Amino acid sequence: MKKYMVFLFLGLFAMACETDVIDRIDEPSMEQGGYVRTVTPYPVTNATFSASKANMSGTKMEILAEAVTPNQGALFASYDLSIAFVDATPANGTKTTTAVVLKSIAASAFAKDATTGYPRATISVTGAEALAATKLALTDISAGDRFDITAVMKLTNGKSYTASNTGVNITGGAFYSSPFAYRLNVVN
Repeated sequence: MKKYMVFLFLGLFAMACETDVIDRIDEPSMEQGGYVRTVTPYPVTNATFSASKANMSGTKMEILAEAVTPNQGALFASYDLSIAFVDATPANGTKTTTAVVLKSIAASAFAKDATTGYPRATISVTGAEALAATKLALTDISAGDRFDITAVMKLTNGKSYTASNTGVNITGGAFYSSPFAYRLNVVN
């Protein structure tokens, strides 16, 4: 009798665990995005670089960037940079500018990395490029001023991603290392 009772309870228990069939998530139809990861310097938590006022053409911001999208960068179209000057030293006048186009780095300038399989490129912005883009003269800047560089990742499907429409885990996390913003401080 005990054996029958045990089998009865096991049978009831097995029937109680029955659930409705749940549809699988249709992953291919889900929206997918991307980000440009800063490989070096790593971690890029502050994303701050320096340009010497005495050597604007020889000092620069330089990063090794990796375009991350589904299918190892297949959706990547370009990484577009804008720049604005922030005058933090009003002694020589206030020359703060609004953001202007700096450069666009096409996906074709990136090469597939043998280790990760994602496209990578070295991106640099010299102090001289920053001055030219913002239409400033060397006399307009002082140590303590800065250039703020913001980025937009454009995809082949027409979508684009910036710091404002990307999650904090991507922009602020050390793993993803993708701030979409860089600072070029003016030093002596």
